[in-house]
Amino acid sequence: MKKIVIFGVGLIGGSFALALKKAGVETQFVGVGRRLATLERAKELGIIDVASSSVAEALVDADLVLIAAPVAQTGAILASIAPHLQSGTIVTDAGSTKSDVVAAARAALGAKIAQFVPGHPIAGRELNGPDAAIADLYVGKKVVLAPLAENAPEDVERVAAAWRACGAIIHQLTPEKHDGVFAAVSHLPHLLAYALVDDLAKKPHADLLFEYAASGFRDFTRIAGSSPEMWRDISIANQSALLAELDSYLLQLTSMRTALAQGDGAALEAVYANAQRARLNWQQRIESAEKQNKEGGD
Repeated sequence: MKKIVIFGVGLIGGSFALALKKAGVETQFVGVGRRLATLERAKELGIIDVASSSVAEALVDADLVLIAAPVAQTGAILASIAPHLQSGTIVTDAGSTKSDVVAAARAALGAKIAQFVPGHPIAGRELNGPDAAIADLYVGKKVVLAPLAENAPEDVERVAAAWRACGAIIHQLTPEKHDGVFAAVSHLPHLLAYALVDDLAKKPHADLLFEYAASGFRDFTRIAGSSPEMWRDISIANQSALLAELDSYLLQLTSMRTALAQGDGAALEAVYANAQRARLNWQQRIESAEKQNKEGGD
């Protein structure tokens, strides 16, 4: 590829560019964003080669476009891209929700929808902006593609190949399945972490509570340090699936509250033990997969 255009040159988009550069991919990286200062900083850091304020100019002869902006902005970005989208250009995204993004893409791109391949890298940090970008963010991490019926296999492969060059492992899910899965394992945990920290911060003795908060609190609430704007957009975008998971979790909490109120230690221990087994099994699978990926890379 001779030219890659990135909308959003922060953690996700910036790490994508740095990873491809580290992999030796020789291409021109053009950054497009809302803030000129952010683009200039990305250029200073070597993330992009060109900072552009013109979508039309940026898209000329582009091979690949990555939209790495908050999901609420995706529709507007696609609408700005549509009039200038050349036949050989493939567009993908890095949004944490897919059904809403696909709907926005169909509305914005119309007959050009075949050129849009939905995607979602399962990687991140609590930090934001170009300074947070790192070249190895995607190494050994999953990237989920949610191809559309209209996508040509070779276009899906072009997107997959770019992510593989970043060190990622490619998976595929339908947009609906994707949103259901990530409502449970990503979006709900973020909501819970934000809720706990917000609740404690509002208490009159918040300073005392935070003074004694240690590693358990730190680990449980780490993701509450993420971008509020981004997670606001994700929560609303995946509202239906997230509400279903939240309702299920509330039932679990209600059941545990009843056990606690009744002094039913056996019931509480059963939940704790089942959770421990599931957590350890998951951890073993993760460590095994990471070991296989490392050995495969060696």
